[in-house]
Amino acid sequence: MLVWDNLNTHLTAGMRRYIADRDWLTVYQLPPYATDLNPVEGIWSVLRRTTTANRAFANPNDLITAVRRGLRQLQYRHDVLDGRFAGTGLRKPS
Repeated sequence: MLVWDNLNTHLTAGMRRYIADRDWLTVYQLPPYATDLNPVEGIWSVLRRTTTANRAFANPNDLITAVRRGLRQLQYRHDVLDGRFAGTGLRKPS
């Protein structure tokens, strides 16, 4: 089973053929910006409001560094992570 967002590369004709050729593969396509179904959207939301907020990045590496720093800080904030997961209505993995 594969759950995908609506990234443009996930929607190409070649990808549809690839999936169709594999009868063992079931793909569920999330609706656009499905924050209620995708806990990762909640994490990006936190990063947009904290680590990357109101900031101009000099180059792609500057952006990558900021995102990595923000994710490292979040990994120790179980309250924030649990809240993002709970917001989906899904059960927390054990």
